[in-house]
Amino acid sequence: MEKRKEKHPEYKRMMKKIRGHVYKAVYDYHMLEEGDKVMVCLSGGKDSYTMLDMFINLQKSLPFKFDIVAVNLDQKQPGFPEHILPAYLEELGVEYKIIEKDTYSIVKAKLEAGKTMCSLCSRLRRGTLYGAAKEMGITKIALGHHRDDIIETMFLNIFFAGKMETMPAKFQSNDGMNTVIRPLCYVKESDIQIYSDIMEYPIIPCTLCGSQENLQRKKVKRMLNDWEKDYPNRKDSIFKSLTNVAPSHLMDTNLFDFETLKHKLPEEEMASSDYIDG
Repeated sequence: MEKRKEKHPEYKRMMKKIRGHVYKAVYDYHMLEEGDKVMVCLSGGKDSYTMLDMFINLQKSLPFKFDIVAVNLDQKQPGFPEHILPAYLEELGVEYKIIEKDTYSIVKAKLEAGKTMCSLCSRLRRGTLYGAAKEMGITKIALGHHRDDIIETMFLNIFFAGKMETMPAKFQSNDGMNTVIRPLCYVKESDIQIYSDIMEYPIIPCTLCGSQENLQRKKVKRMLNDWEKDYPNRKDSIFKSLTNVAPSHLMDTNLFDFETLKHKLPEEEMASSDYIDG
């Protein structure tokens, strides 16, 4: 089966492209180091399967050793096919752990009908994974968010939270006990989709937030895709802006000292220059 996938005409090109972006992210943000034990969070979607595949590749090619554990949080949503991920991971020979936590019932009980469940679901999921990471001696928690997720999150925060913020490539939890990394941060969702189709991953549809059509994230995604059709490479430009920030040209007084920014008098400018009258 694996050999057949590797013979696909697009396999080598897409593997090389995605792997290149992942390697760059790992080195740019110092995501991995010798002796790390990485929790690779596996949801059953195309993004997390691709991330796991890249980690297996990284283990073979990076000049230092680190361990990975694929972790799935079984949230007990109705109809979840519990057998798929264990069977897939056993075939790969990857160490894994299935965490069973009925967050589905909690979310359903606390939210009003028609309300989006992403925020509460995310907090419950994150807390469960953080607790498991501590018990397992995990040093890094890897999430499968890609470049498009990061761009969409920036616009969501601008439109609905009034802040310039997005998903960082690497961050620490508030208590400093967990380091989270996003190795796919440079990878386009469209490339992941092509790679996933080639690899024929056993995709598990999300019946939680993925099934909700009134999510603002989906609206932002449509907006960005429409922009991309009218102005090709707009997403590239938006993403580049996240790595090219000029605090002095924004409005946050916590990031730039506007108070001491004063006009220089001509004599002050001359005194501070390297000019020598000769």
